[in-house]
Amino acid sequence: MTHAVAIPTPVSIPVRQILPYAVFAGIISLIALYFVGAEQGALAVFEGTTVHELVHDARHLLGFPCH
Repeated sequence: MTHAVAIPTPVSIPVRQILPYAVFAGIISLIALYFVGAEQGALAVFEGTTVHELVHDARHLLGFPCH
C-alpha cells in the first residue's frame, strides 16, 4: 500500500503588495536611527536633553558615543 505525499508549493507574493510595508519599515527605521544616533547638540529637533536621556542606553548599546 502506497501513500501519496503532498508536496507543498511556495506561495509567491507580488512586490507590489510588499512595497508599502517595506517603505514604511524603512522610514520608521531611519527615524529611530536619527533619534538614537543624532538627536543631540547641533542636530537636535527637540530642545533639552529629554530625548537623549530616553535613548541613552540604546545609544551605547548600538555603539554611538555621546559623552
